[in-house]
Amino acid sequence: MYKDYIKELVETGEIPGGVLYVSKNDEVKCLESFGSFTDKNGVKQRICANTLFDVASLTKISATVPSILYLIAKKELKLDTKVRDVLPRFRHNDVTIEHLLTHTSGFSADLPYRERKIERDVLQEIYQKELTYEPGQKMIYSDLGMILLGKITENVTAQALDIFVKEQIHEPWGMKHTRFNLAEEAKKKAASTEKYQDSYIQGEVHDEKAYQLGGVSGSAGLFSTIEDMAIYARILLYPGSQSVIPPAFLKMAVEHRQFNRGLGFEVWNGIGEAPSCGDKWSIGSFGHTGFTGTSFWVDPTNELIAVFLSNAVHYGRETPIRSIRKKLHTLIFETENIH
Repeated sequence: MYKDYIKELVETGEIPGGVLYVSKNDEVKCLESFGSFTDKNGVKQRICANTLFDVASLTKISATVPSILYLIAKKELKLDTKVRDVLPRFRHNDVTIEHLLTHTSGFSADLPYRERKIERDVLQEIYQKELTYEPGQKMIYSDLGMILLGKITENVTAQALDIFVKEQIHEPWGMKHTRFNLAEEAKKKAASTEKYQDSYIQGEVHDEKAYQLGGVSGSAGLFSTIEDMAIYARILLYPGSQSVIPPAFLKMAVEHRQFNRGLGFEVWNGIGEAPSCGDKWSIGSFGHTGFTGTSFWVDPTNELIAVFLSNAVHYGRETPIRSIRKKLHTLIFETENIH
C-alpha cells in the first residue's frame, strides 16, 4: 500500500515527510500527512494537512502556464507570438511563446550556479545567453524560458506576476493559500527545505534564481498547500468545472505535442523513458515535478489524481526522490485501479 511506503521512507530517513492527496473518479482516496521537519530555529515541527510547501517547479504549471493561457484566451498573446515582440531586450528573433512553453527554445537547461545570497541580474543574463540549438529541433528542459514567460506576463498585464496570478487565477479558483513571498506569519507554517549556512531555509524560496529575482519567478517561488494543489489538479481533470480559463485552453495545455511535453506539462506518450509517474499510468497522463520533492500527476483515462508535496531536500540535494516518485506512483496506480 502506498501509505505504508511513505511511512517506511520517513522511518528510514530517506525523506523527512510530506502530504499525499489521491483521488479516483472524483472521490478522495487519500489525504494524509507524514513526518516532520526542523524549522529555522532548530525546533522539530510535525507536517500536517495545512503545511505550506515550496512547490519549486510546480510554479511553472500552476502559475506561469495558467497566466499565459489566460492571456492567449484574452487574445493578448498567441502561441506564435515572438518573444522579442514582448521583450525587446531579448536577442533571438525566432523564439516564440510556444517554444518557451514546450522547452524547445534553444536554451540550455540553466544559468551557471551562483549561491543564493550573491546578487545577480538573472534576467539580463538570460537576455544575453546564446541558444544551444535551433528552436523547435529538440527539447531541453529549461528554467530560463519559464522565467521569461513570467516576465512576458508582467509586461502584457502591467502587473507584478505574483499579484496578477493571485487576483486573476488562484483566488477565483479557490486556491486561497497559494502565494509567492509568504507573509511572516505564514512562513512559520512552511516546511523547511535545505540547510543553508547555520539554519534551515523556511518560508523563503529554495531556488537560487527565484531568490535572486526577489522571490517571484515564472520558474519557481510559489508556496502552496495540498488542498490548493488538489483543487488545481481537479480543474485540469474537469476543466469545465471553472470559468477563469476557457476549458479548451486548459485541455490544449495537457495534450501531447512532442518529446513527451504539452504546454509546460510533461505528457506521457508511451515512448522513451517513463516520466516520474512510472510506466503504469495511462498514455495521456500529465503532470510535473519540483526539485524540492513535489510532484503532481493526473491520469484522465482513469480519472486518477496524485499530488505529493514533500521537502525531500531537507536532508540535502542527493535525495533519492526520482526513484521514490516512480515507485510511489506505480503503487498508487496499482492500488486505485484494482476493479
